[in-house]
Amino acid sequence: MDDYTPLLEQLLQQEQELQFSKFSNETALQLGLAILERARKLDKKITVDIRLNGQLLFLAKMDGNGPENDRWITRKINTVQHFGHSSYYMHVLYKSWNTTLQDNAFVDPLHYAAEGGSFPLLVRGVGAVGTITVSGLTGVEDHEMVVNALEPLLRGES
Repeated sequence: MDDYTPLLEQLLQQEQELQFSKFSNETALQLGLAILERARKLDKKITVDIRLNGQLLFLAKMDGNGPENDRWITRKINTVQHFGHSSYYMHVLYKSWNTTLQDNAFVDPLHYAAEGGSFPLLVRGVGAVGTITVSGLTGVEDHEMVVNALEPLLRGES
């Protein structure tokens, strides 16, 4: 049986560290463009969705992404909003319990997906105010695409 504890702790630490002091439409634009640029450099085709309080601030689809990516994004966002953690954290958590989100939390798989790619948009002192979501790669790659764009942007904010 695998020990998922170190990975779960790392994912929770990301949520603690990757928080904004404030978030605006301009911030969403900078972040969305940074994610797209990273995807271009890695020759990856993704969809990026950034929402603040349910309002869509940034949406971009690279060639090869279509309605199926939209469905994945919606399901991942629902998971983050329902559980308050990244969709990848929820994936690893349920995997560590040897079950699935649908079997354990009794949520509809048509509306929820515990798979990497959606990260809570966190503002320090406020909490979760939205979501940053990527679709088009494996779950872990989608998650890393978000986190690897957040880290340098937030360093520049300090």
